[in-house]
Amino acid sequence: EPSQVFTLLEAVYNGFDLLAKRRKVFKVETVGDCYVAVTGLPEPTKSHATIMAGFARECMEKFAQLVKALETTLGPDTGDLGIRVGIHSGPVTAGVLRGDKSRFQLFGDTVNTASRVESTGQRNRIHLSEETADLLAIAGKSHWLKRRDQLVTAKGKGKLQTYWLMTKEEEAGVKISHNSGSADKPSEDASGAFKNVPSGIAESSLDLTSNSLEEIEMLLPPKTRRLCQWNVDVLARLLKQIVAHRLAINEGSKGWENELTKREQEIRRQISVLDEVVEIIPLPGFDERVHKREQDPNKIELSKQVMDQIRLYVACIASMYRDNPFHNFDHASHVMMSVSKLLSRIVAADDVLDGSENAATSDDLGWSIHDHTYGITSDPMTQFTVILAAMIHDVDHSGVSNTQLIKEGNKLANLFKNKSVAEQNSTVLAWDILMDPRFQDFRRTIYAAPYELDRFRQLMTNTVLATDIMDKELQTRRRNRWDAAFNTNPALSEATKDKVNRKATIVIEHLIQASDVAHTMQHWHIYCKWNERLFQEMAVAYKAGRLAFNPAEKWYEGEIGFFDNYVIPLAKKLKNCGVFGVA
Repeated sequence: EPSQVFTLLEAVYNGFDLLAKRRKVFKVETVGDCYVAVTGLPEPTKSHATIMAGFARECMEKFAQLVKALETTLGPDTGDLGIRVGIHSGPVTAGVLRGDKSRFQLFGDTVNTASRVESTGQRNRIHLSEETADLLAIAGKSHWLKRRDQLVTAKGKGKLQTYWLMTKEEEAGVKISHNSGSADKPSEDASGAFKNVPSGIAESSLDLTSNSLEEIEMLLPPKTRRLCQWNVDVLARLLKQIVAHRLAINEGSKGWENELTKREQEIRRQISVLDEVVEIIPLPGFDERVHKREQDPNKIELSKQVMDQIRLYVACIASMYRDNPFHNFDHASHVMMSVSKLLSRIVAADDVLDGSENAATSDDLGWSIHDHTYGITSDPMTQFTVILAAMIHDVDHSGVSNTQLIKEGNKLANLFKNKSVAEQNSTVLAWDILMDPRFQDFRRTIYAAPYELDRFRQLMTNTVLATDIMDKELQTRRRNRWDAAFNTNPALSEATKDKVNRKATIVIEHLIQASDVAHTMQHWHIYCKWNERLFQEMAVAYKAGRLAFNPAEKWYEGEIGFFDNYVIPLAKKLKNCGVFGVA
């Protein structure tokens, strides 16, 4: 989001400014995501190349620290961001151009060459021209330099011999990967092959039902702890919306505790989650009066008990994810972020109220808004539950397909009658943890009445089970539901509320499906990152005899087929359903 880009650049540039001030480096300007700085100006400095090289190394370190810290607020993959640095030395023309908003500027071939050196560099590396490298060698810093193996072709410059400036870690002999971000890697054995093993917590004697948050977090990798904090912030923000909505309709617990406890016990006794999936989930309609009474959710204060329980629950869920290359907590957080972004694209009630001149006097305003968004934005619980479902949808995933679990006669396959094995298992495990007495306050904030509990449960099961895209019977049923919702003969009679809720139910299912493969619709480097991880996970299964085919064979053809037969049709459905205000 533009606001997130602003937050990122503001933090990074502020960090670089502090380093520049300490090293007496002159910041010339920033152009988008490009930071331009110079040494030897405005006052000449003999050691300008050494100062700039030291500044560049510190900037690399500072950037790595900042993106890791920002992961808790900007979300997954922030820690994977990298930068390129290019340095060239030579004469420039400098001065202040007169006129409105006058500023100090640099001109000359040296500036152009520095730009070419940067653009032909690599992520997380400092690229030097030969002129700068020579100055560093004269200053006794030859040990900082590494000659680039190949000449680079720079626009307008032809072939150039360039050098890499070694980071402090490289200088000390620590091997650094420049092809990936700072994300924690899946486990590898001595041969370099990825292992499919449970997480450290699963292998330990830690009891999720009795150990403290600190004890659980201690065994989580640093990146997972950062992702946990981001997940907590997202859930807390949505939970505040639920509270604000409940206060606006003036509904409290009303003595529902006994009935809620009884209903929770009944749900826990249900084994087959798949049997709970329905074609239509009734969502509450839009009430304009309630909407106008709602206070700003940002002003809602969740109690310390609730916040502590959210943190503990997220940590427990994170610890239940296995150390797979693909189906891990990092993936779940990425899906959660994608769901959140798609939900933010749905036209909200405020947009309709502000955009309609007759909104205040329209008798059908409530249902027109509800109908326009299929009720998805009318109920904060709907959004909260879909995002929570994204977080828990692959809990305890074993790294192999449902087909393989069934073929092996796995006990889970037998328990769930060979249908949606992994998805039902994830739902049961995550629900059982939520029902632990330690999460009483968290649960009562999510739902305060039996009908809220039932809607929460229904949304959870439908959403998680929708991520099983390989079961042909379920695929057929979903296709029929979509046709019934959007391609039905208008002459067929169905109550208006049922039509709207049918559409909402199937849109939510397709929304989580799109988010589950969101890496196929995002930037190229994101696609490559997750596609490689998926290949690694399948390769592990193949080597262990748990996959019938070698993924290396016809991988490219398989990806093309997946796009043609699943990703593109899914994207078209989401576009054509009409609820998204921005493409």
